Amino acid sequence: MTNSPPSLDWRSWLRRWDAQQTGYLPRREQRFEVMLDVLSELLPEEFVLVDLACGPGSISQRVLERFPKARCIAVDLDPVLLTLGRGALGDGGGRLRWVAADLMTVDLVARLEVASVDAVLSTTALHWLPAERLVALYHQLGRLVRPGGVFLNGDNIPFSRRPSPFQRLAEQARRRDEAKAFGERGVEDWEVWWKALAAEPGMGPLIEERQRLFAGIRRDWSEPLLEVHEAALRDAGFQDVGVLWQHLDDRIILAVR
Repeated sequence: MTNSPPSLDWRSWLRRWDAQQTGYLPRREQRFEVMLDVLSELLPEEFVLVDLACGPGSISQRVLERFPKARCIAVDLDPVLLTLGRGALGDGGGRLRWVAADLMTVDLVARLEVASVDAVLSTTALHWLPAERLVALYHQLGRLVRPGGVFLNGDNIPFSRRPSPFQRLAEQARRRDEAKAFGERGVEDWEVWWKALAAEPGMGPLIEERQRLFAGIRRDWSEPLLEVHEAALRDAGFQDVGVLWQHLDDRIILAVR
């Protein structure tokens, strides 16, 4: 991986990342809290968790702060966000490991170099996978998560592929939330955040590496519906699967192995 710029205030950039994400997901912290509550109820004090498609490690940061005996493996393809996470969070006092992996192609179990884990969490990420790749990933998780362990996916999961009142209401609410955040409150949006980071001294090589890695990725598929997620998780060996929390199409799927 390209060496990271040595002098950036990565913690400040992580805070800016969280603020920017909250502009799109006003209930983001509530989503995190619900997911961590599940870990508190269903797992022992000491556990190993995979932060899947971790970005800069927002889940890992919150897990390590709340659970002092937990260990996290943070997995993502994006070299910029991995560098940001490493710079801001380091190795979490020996409890956090970073792994670069492409979920479109990689055998996740082999890449992580662990026999099993207690939990896998992901937010606002798996909608980037087409249905066939999502199903393949869930089958990998069925091998990775130990019996009794959990998988949690927080994401905007559409109601239907066709126009429907449910999906229309969800999209209208999302437009209102974003207009309020980026218009009335002046929250930094995705494009402004990336443009500002790219302007930092020494960021050029990392940005170029990111562009190279994502150059061939095109999002020309329909996002998998809830029924696809649930059926694939059951087929992968998860015993109890369902929506644990929801606000319109913003949902948390819980699957217990």
